[in-house]
Formats: sequence, C-alpha cells, structure tokens
Amino acid sequence: MPDERPPSTRIDTTRPSIARVYDAGLGGKDNYAVDRQVIEQVNAIAQHQTEVAWMNRSFLVRVVRYLSAQVGMDQFLDLGSGLPTVQNTHQVAQAHRPDARVVYVDNDPVCNAHGRALLEENDRTTFVEADLTGPKELLAHPEVTGNLDLSRPLVLMQIGTLHHVSDEQDPAAIMREYVDALPSGSYVAMTHFWDPGDENPDLHRVADEAQRRMGEAGMVTGWFRGRGEIGALFGGLEPSPPGLVELHEWWPDGPATRELWPEEHLMLGGLAYKP
Repeated sequence: MPDERPPSTRIDTTRPSIARVYDAGLGGKDNYAVDRQVIEQVNAIAQHQTEVAWMNRSFLVRVVRYLSAQVGMDQFLDLGSGLPTVQNTHQVAQAHRPDARVVYVDNDPVCNAHGRALLEENDRTTFVEADLTGPKELLAHPEVTGNLDLSRPLVLMQIGTLHHVSDEQDPAAIMREYVDALPSGSYVAMTHFWDPGDENPDLHRVADEAQRRMGEAGMVTGWFRGRGEIGALFGGLEPSPPGLVELHEWWPDGPATRELWPEEHLMLGGLAYKP
C-alpha cells in the first residue's frame, strides 16, 4: 500500500495530482487515496487505463531509444515529466549516449522531491520545478540554460502533457512559442488523448465519458482532442514516419500479442523535426 504520509507540507493530499494519478496508473507507490480514486472513477468507463499508461511509457522508450541510438540526439527537455518510474528518459538516452543530458520539468512538488534524488545519482540529469505553460520563462530558467545548450538541436518532449492544458490556455499557441525557440535540427515528441469523433462513434462515446469522469474526479483536466487539433500542436514541424498514429502503431518492438482494449486506441503519438 502506498504511503499515506505527505512528504512535504506543500503537498495537498486532499486533491488529486496529475503526476500522482499517472504514478498510480503505473502501479507506483508515490500516490494517495485521492489519486487512486481518480483511477477508479476513470476505470468505471475505461477499465484498462493502466494499460494505456504503460503504452504511453513504452512509446516514450521507443522514441528516446530511436533518437539517442539512431539519430544521435544528446539533449532532452522532458516537460511535465511526472514522477520517476521505470525506464526514465535519462536511463534510455544514456544507455545509448552516455554523454546525453536530460532536464526534467514538472510543477508538482512530489516530482520535485524525487527530482532532487535524480540529481544525486546522475550529474547529467537535472530536475526543474516549473510550469510548461510558460515557455518563455521555462526556457530562460537558469537550471535549463545551465544544463542544456539551447543553441544546439534538442528533443522537446510533451508525453501525455498537453491533454491537461485547456483550450482557454491555448496549447497550440504554447507549442508555437516552443517550436519557434527550438534550433534547427530539433525534434518534438508528443502523445495526447484522442477523440476519434466520426472516425469511430463507439470510441468517441468512450472518450467523451472518460473526459467527463476525469472532471468529476476533481482533476478538471484531461481533454480528448481530434486528430487535426493534436496535429496542429506540432506547430508546422515536419512529421517523421509513420506520422501521428495510435501509440501501438509507432514503430512497435514486435507483433501484437493480443487485441487492444478500446481505451488503448484513444491516444495518438508522433515525432516531428525542425529543418
């Protein structure tokens, strides 16, 4: 059973945290009853959300492995990184590029506490407590500029983050600001909750109900967007093959061993390049 004692007075255990909810979905120990309640409510309509969380993590691993091992990228800015869990970005990247530098960013104090632990184990890995919805401030943060060379190509990662940014916050505008600031040769990796709409009315109903239940659970976030809306978040960058696809379709490690659950179809991912 996860520890119910808050590690810091800054942490509100009466309200769910996005990072802790993801941790609960991955079977982690750094979450509280209020976070597990969100998972239970979402599971009432999307019973296999844990599998979705692991599918999202597997996408991250494949993307980072490709970029570090085959493309040779050695700088990663992982936004909304959440709590450290198995196969973190720095572990995958540095397995192929020992000199790779990784900066994790999250605005959750629990993540900040675990990020400090990362600093102790790896001098090429840094954690920054900041808000990804403020690109200008984040990219000017001294811990970011002190650990990444923003004049050289880097990988900007938005893995399971922008579907927690509301339309009112204008995620497309946020991403345009990031893309404009990236040097040529950079990449953007992204995953996002997907509402298939008319492409699949049955799955559209599942997505609509899951979004409603997330709001009722108190997270107030978790927007399922259409394919065109998600594609626009890449800010006009050149998509890398196979484009914006369901997560299991992005260069899988092997053939499928089972049929996917409906909710496992409700997330798209992709990688794009800045010429």
